[in-house]
Amino acid sequence: MRSKIVSFILFLFAMSACSVPKDVAYFQGVDDLTEQQLEQMTQSYASTIVNDDLLTITVTAWDPTVTTPFNPPVYSFAAQGEVNVGTASQLHTYLVDKDGYINFPVLGKLHVAGLQKQELSKMMEEKISKYIKEPIVNIQIVNYKVTLMGEISRPGALTVRNDRLSILDAIGQSGDLTINANRKNIMVIRDNNGKKEYGRVDLTNPALFASPYFYLRQNDVVYVEPNDAKKKNANYSQAEQYKLTIFSTILSTVSVISSIIIAVTR
Repeated sequence: MRSKIVSFILFLFAMSACSVPKDVAYFQGVDDLTEQQLEQMTQSYASTIVNDDLLTITVTAWDPTVTTPFNPPVYSFAAQGEVNVGTASQLHTYLVDKDGYINFPVLGKLHVAGLQKQELSKMMEEKISKYIKEPIVNIQIVNYKVTLMGEISRPGALTVRNDRLSILDAIGQSGDLTINANRKNIMVIRDNNGKKEYGRVDLTNPALFASPYFYLRQNDVVYVEPNDAKKKNANYSQAEQYKLTIFSTILSTVSVISSIIIAVTR
C-alpha cells in the first residue's frame, strides 16, 4: 500500500514537472479575445527621423541625367585622396545634426527631424519639382539599429532595414529568450528628444500588441531580466562559493598549524 502511494506521488510530481509554467507561454488568453478587443490592439507604425540619423537620399526621374545635381557621389564631398575611385558610385549619406537639419544639394538646409520618411519624401519632391518634372525621392535610414541585452539567446545589436521592427521581430531574430528569462517584465529603454524613457512589456499578455513599446524605434535598448529561479540560483551559488572559500582557508590554516606543531614536537 505504501509503495502504491509513493508511486502515485512520484507520478504527480513527474506530470507537474512536464507541464508548461504559466510564466513561459506567450500571448496567454489570446484565443478568448473578442473582435473588438483585437481591433483595439491593431496599431500602425512608421519610423520617424531623429537627430543623429544617417540618411541616404536618392532622386530619380524619367530623364536620369537631370537628377545628377541631386545625387552627388561620395568623392564630391570628400577631400582630395580621401575616397577611392572604386567607391565613386556610392551615394552620399546625410547626417541629421543636433538641430534636426541636413544640408542637401541645390535645396540647401532642410529641417527633417520629426518627419516620417514618407513625409520627407513628399516635401522634397515638391521642392525638387521646381527643377525636375515628376521627381521621385527615396529615403533610407542606414544606421537604424536596436540593442538586445540580458536573457537573450544571441544578445547584441540588430540592424533594421525595414520601416519598422516589433519587439517580437527583434527577439525572434536574436534566437528567442532563454528559459531563464522573465517574460512578464521586459524593459525597453528609449531616447525621446534627449531624455531617457523606460517602458515595460509583458510577452505573456496579448495586450502587448497595443503597447507603445511593441514597435521599436531607432537606438532602443531591450533588456530581458532573469526570472526569480535564476536569481535565487545565482545567489545560492555565490553563497556556496563564499562558504567553500572560507572553508578552504580554514582547512589550509589548520593544516599549516598542525604541520608546525608536529614538527616542533618531533
